[in-house]
Amino acid sequence: MSLVSAGGESRWFGSVARSTGDAQVFVFPYAGGIAASFMEWQAMAEPELSLQVALMPARGIRMHEPPVDDVTELVDQLATAVIERVLGPFLLFGHSLGALVAFEVTRELRRRGAPDPLALLVSGAEAPQTRLIKQRYHELDDTGLIEALRDFGATPAGLLADREMMELILPGIRADFALSERYAYRAEPPLELPVHVLLGDGDEHVDLDRAAGWALECAALPQRHVFAGGHFFLTDHQSEILDIMRRIVADHTAVAQSSTKDR
Repeated sequence: MSLVSAGGESRWFGSVARSTGDAQVFVFPYAGGIAASFMEWQAMAEPELSLQVALMPARGIRMHEPPVDDVTELVDQLATAVIERVLGPFLLFGHSLGALVAFEVTRELRRRGAPDPLALLVSGAEAPQTRLIKQRYHELDDTGLIEALRDFGATPAGLLADREMMELILPGIRADFALSERYAYRAEPPLELPVHVLLGDGDEHVDLDRAAGWALECAALPQRHVFAGGHFFLTDHQSEILDIMRRIVADHTAVAQSSTKDR
């Protein structure tokens, strides 16, 4: 069944806007992340890149929908939505939980014989085979989960103090943590596409040695980019991360043009 309405609107990526950019970037947010979290990114990405931020159930404009807490179900729907949305060259980017989702969407696209992204960018995450779940956040009570969010540092203090609003958004956040903490890795052949691993040098939630396990998922060694900062280092390094994406697209364009001249 199509995930795009007759009016051209995707449940997962919002209104369809024809992009004049060189490539689309499909963004999978961290636990509790919403499209609005990437508004600055969208403005900074143009005109070369068109960001397509996933709209997750029980978050943002889909807050009143039931959350999805099964990775297989989520990935199946997201892969279909990406296929229906792709206009040309594209990248997949995910941070934290989103990195795991982006990885599995990439593998699902391969299983379906769909076009590969130019690259997969995984940010702020240990590798699927080597990751360690130290805390089962989805099992915490509301107070404990709010304190955990405070520790992660991405949720504004004013929002954390708003009990009424937190009652609305905690089910989606809890479901996000459940996605990560119940995830079961399945062995498949390594990905034969460029993989970029983005890390914060002061990230207390990601062990750099365990993050090195991303190499197990790649036919060629992934490129590693380490930034100053904690788990949400990406907030302070938006420009540099977008430049990495631009270089990937530029390199692809150069190779494609060279191949055309050689024919």
